[in-house]
Amino acid sequence: MISEQTLYKIVEPIKKTTISRLNKSKKWEYGYNKEHDIVVISKTGKIGQVVEIQGLRIGLPSEPKSVYLSDKRKWQRLEYPKELGKLKNIFDWRSYPEESKEQWYDYIDEEFKRRDEGFWFMNNNESTYITGSHYMYLQWSKIDVGAPDFREANRLFFIFWEACKADKRCYGMCYLKNRRSGFSFMSSAETVNLATISSDSRYGILSKSGGDAKKMFTDKVVPISVNYPFFFKPIQDGMDRPKSELAYRVPASKFTRRKITTNEKQEELVGLDTTIDWKNTGDNSYDGEKLSLLVHDESGKWERPDNILNNWRVTKTCLRLGARIVGKCMMGSTSNALDKGGDNFKKLYNDSDVNSRNRNGQTKSGLYSLFIPMEWNYEGFIDEYGQPVFDNPDHDVYGPDGELIDYGIVDHWNNEADGLKGDQDGLNEFYRQFPRTEEHAFRDEAKNSIFNLVKIYEQIDYNEGIGNDSAVTTGNFQWLNGVKDSSVIFYPNAKGRFKISWVPPSHLQNKIIVKNGVKYPGNEHVGAFGCDSYDISGTVGGKGSKGSLHGLTKFSMEDAPPNHMFLEYIARPQTADIFFEDVLMSLVFYGMPLLAENNKPRLLYYLKRRGYRGFSMNRPDKVWNKLSVTEKEIGGIPNSSEDIKQAHAAAIEMYIQEHVGHKGDGVYGNIYFNETLNDWSRFDINKRTKFDATISSGLAIMACNRHLYTPSATRIKPKLNINVSTYDNKGYTSTIIK
Repeated sequence: MISEQTLYKIVEPIKKTTISRLNKSKKWEYGYNKEHDIVVISKTGKIGQVVEIQGLRIGLPSEPKSVYLSDKRKWQRLEYPKELGKLKNIFDWRSYPEESKEQWYDYIDEEFKRRDEGFWFMNNNESTYITGSHYMYLQWSKIDVGAPDFREANRLFFIFWEACKADKRCYGMCYLKNRRSGFSFMSSAETVNLATISSDSRYGILSKSGGDAKKMFTDKVVPISVNYPFFFKPIQDGMDRPKSELAYRVPASKFTRRKITTNEKQEELVGLDTTIDWKNTGDNSYDGEKLSLLVHDESGKWERPDNILNNWRVTKTCLRLGARIVGKCMMGSTSNALDKGGDNFKKLYNDSDVNSRNRNGQTKSGLYSLFIPMEWNYEGFIDEYGQPVFDNPDHDVYGPDGELIDYGIVDHWNNEADGLKGDQDGLNEFYRQFPRTEEHAFRDEAKNSIFNLVKIYEQIDYNEGIGNDSAVTTGNFQWLNGVKDSSVIFYPNAKGRFKISWVPPSHLQNKIIVKNGVKYPGNEHVGAFGCDSYDISGTVGGKGSKGSLHGLTKFSMEDAPPNHMFLEYIARPQTADIFFEDVLMSLVFYGMPLLAENNKPRLLYYLKRRGYRGFSMNRPDKVWNKLSVTEKEIGGIPNSSEDIKQAHAAAIEMYIQEHVGHKGDGVYGNIYFNETLNDWSRFDINKRTKFDATISSGLAIMACNRHLYTPSATRIKPKLNINVSTYDNKGYTSTIIK
């Protein structure tokens, strides 16, 4: 049910006349353009298309008049002149005859220009731009299969990375990838590319273990450096193939006509003093050291006691001087199961959303998150032009190796997934390795779940396919004209705390019944809410459980979808009173009652003081005269009883079985809140306090099915002791038979 994903789109946030006017005077500067809110990666002073990749708007260079066209009308490595191939270092060049050098200056100059500004080439009759870093990867980097193939997914990766480098607000990228997407080689190539043009700089590598970091250094970074052409390659200090540190002392230089005509001496150049090394994995790796680039490979696989979040807090300081960012981080990984390091990586990835920034314009982590679905970058399903083959082709399509591709990656992936449906842990591991959505990438292990994960994940996939944005509206409630206890309205707001998927028709909104001065819900027959509240506004360290509220409809004759989870609220506002008011406005707007835990009673007392005691449901498992004094006063249900815990879990289990996932004939459930579904998938009944969404959603289900918990009145009938005497009627007188 997952739809084809658009990894990027062309946008027009700037008038074409403005672009043309500034292009004429070459006024577009490389970096973040605050006026137009785009990141310019062009170094020519001109921009062309503006593309948006995962929320980040990027201004590409304008297309030149002449675009390179190879014989095969696709990417081909440009042939390296054999004469230059014989020169291994700068000293060989110095001894090269002066009359022979003249013919190569233009060639070398052009290579430096492509390295800096990027490269345009015709690809299947379309002009295509790649960044300088991508050009260095394709043209001059050696990987395990020899020369890398051009892939559209990698082109977009490098464009996004260039924007991360250009944006002064950004510390780098947090890349959520699929297995064998080439990140290790691309990041190794970029490390060598940047290190060979930088002076007095340090470049570091970390991975899920010290051994992995060392292997990346010796098997990827060093060979790429060794195979650079002499005009890009500085002189190394020490071994040709070092094991721990690659040190550049004498730099490469641009060989220009100016230098030859002015007899500029190479000996006068200052050494680079730049190094590339790796460190053992640990929270304090690279602590206190200044880095120009940190490559964080397999960062989603750091297992206890190592913690990627702790390490990033440390290494982030290695990339800045005061408030000025002087280095970048290139982080990429698939994700482990959540309790094996994946949870920390997930938090870091979510904290890197470019659409959520602080007042300094930075994301919470400082990084920018990027996710490329597996169908864009899966070996065997990339055609000769580097484009992914999503669907079964209707004509002959060939891969870079000349092999025929006769069906699409989407069908292939679905077939693999279908074959693992009976092995939930195997399926989740497959999803994590080859994710089509972010939800797939962070799938957890199934072994601890008490609910039906197959149905939960079917629903999550369905939600991803339809696009949650089309079914769910984010926003807030507010009192009409700011007058409390009047009518409530809902207004959409991308940063709102509520997510809703159904709004009642106007005749059902704000429906309240007043009895003896107490307000009661007018739509009790339509649905109910469940709430997991909190009492304390602030906590040590700013942490603590979130307030959670869920709304669910019943089966009714009203104009409402039956058994529909229509509202999700999972937030912790600055004060508890804001949360209480949010809950109250929800109840008023929908006119439905609330079942809340009464072990944290401030919310229920808040409702009572405001005259809404009638909205607080009494616990359904006891009759009125069996309630405690407090329960009669404010309502609610305790969470301490083992019977209640079991009934709560059973209610969710029942709802999942009947109303979640695929229900047959292509029909799916209509709960569109993936955060709640994921909370269900991880729920541990012995650690209930960690699962706010599960608690409140379960209470909503219990509230809508309160008849299932109503105690049956047992009538005790006393036994009647009726003794009937029997008589002997022989003779003239009857006698009692004893």
